[in-house]
Amino acid sequence: LVVDPPRAGLLAQGAAAIVAAAPPRVLLVSCSLESLARDLAALDPHYAVETVELCDLFPHTEHIEALTLLRRR
Repeated sequence: LVVDPPRAGLLAQGAAAIVAAAPPRVLLVSCSLESLARDLAALDPHYAVETVELCDLFPHTEHIEALTLLRRR
C-alpha cells in the first residue's frame, strides 16, 4: 500500500484505515517530519520501520520528502 497524505499527515482516520486493511507493507510518503513522527507513533503497534529514504524532490527549497517503508509486525 502506498500512502501520500497531505502535510497534516494520516490523522487518526487514515492510520485506522491502514491498520484495518492490514497490508503486509506500507510505503508512507511524507512532506512533514513532524506529521511523519505522529503517523509512525500511531502505526507502531502494528508496523515496524524497515527503511527510510529522504528525497530532495524540490531542489533549492527547504522541502524534503521522507519515504518510509513499514512492515507489518
